[in-house]
Amino acid sequence: MISFNYETDFELSDETAISEWLSNVILSESKKEGDINYIFCDDEYLHKINVEYLDHDTLTDIISFDYSIGNELHGDIFVSVERVADNAKDFNVSFDEELKRVLVHGILHYAGYKDKSEEDELKMRQKEDEKLLIYKSKS
Repeated sequence: MISFNYETDFELSDETAISEWLSNVILSESKKEGDINYIFCDDEYLHKINVEYLDHDTLTDIISFDYSIGNELHGDIFVSVERVADNAKDFNVSFDEELKRVLVHGILHYAGYKDKSEEDELKMRQKEDEKLLIYKSKS
């Protein structure tokens, strides 16, 4: 089950559509949907997690903790709404598009995709684009 939690004033306007899309993404990767929690927060909240749990003293848009068991995806995905907004401006895309990219990015990590090397990052971007098309085709 995909759930959305808010540690900031932001709220998704279309939780049901996004949840259904992410469920379809999981199926498209031949995975099973377990408990996936999205936690929307601000930069300060996510920075604290980044320092405390990952020993990274930087701002980031997403941190995902993967608790998957075999083919069943489970985890907590923290998203900084402030970082997503800044990145959307930097990449010259809408906030909505950048947010969806970040949301699917966490799922793709759980499905086994990495982004540490240039080659892996390219594959991750291709997968994100592919999965964004699934959302666009449904709307």
